[in-house]
Amino acid sequence: QVQLIESGGGLVQAGGSLRLSCAVSGRTLTSYGMGWFRQAPGKEREFAAGIIWSVGRTTVASSVKGRFTISRDSAKNMMYLQMNSLKPDDTAVYYCAARRGLVSTTTREIEYWGQGTQVTVSS
Repeated sequence: QVQLIESGGGLVQAGGSLRLSCAVSGRTLTSYGMGWFRQAPGKEREFAAGIIWSVGRTTVASSVKGRFTISRDSAKNMMYLQMNSLKPDDTAVYYCAARRGLVSTTTREIEYWGQGTQVTVSS
């Protein structure tokens, strides 16, 4: 089992920044693909960013490219999502996600989810 606990959400004005954190426990993550998904009200959950834990290789969705950065601290078993130049369209619940193998951009392939953290961007 892998446990994921997100933190760092909140209310921010458009153009501002937030950093989300995901504390990971329960398994050695060297063979895991990790990521951040988000779900806006009335919309499906969507991929935002992913990282291959063992090598730190990252990928981000086109909608957040250039604004969001995913990273991890292997020593602390922490994953982060730095979000800059936030827009009202970024308002969503953000979820930490994990699966064995490579990063997946589809929700059905995710094995473990965090409880989510709310991010609200005001205009």
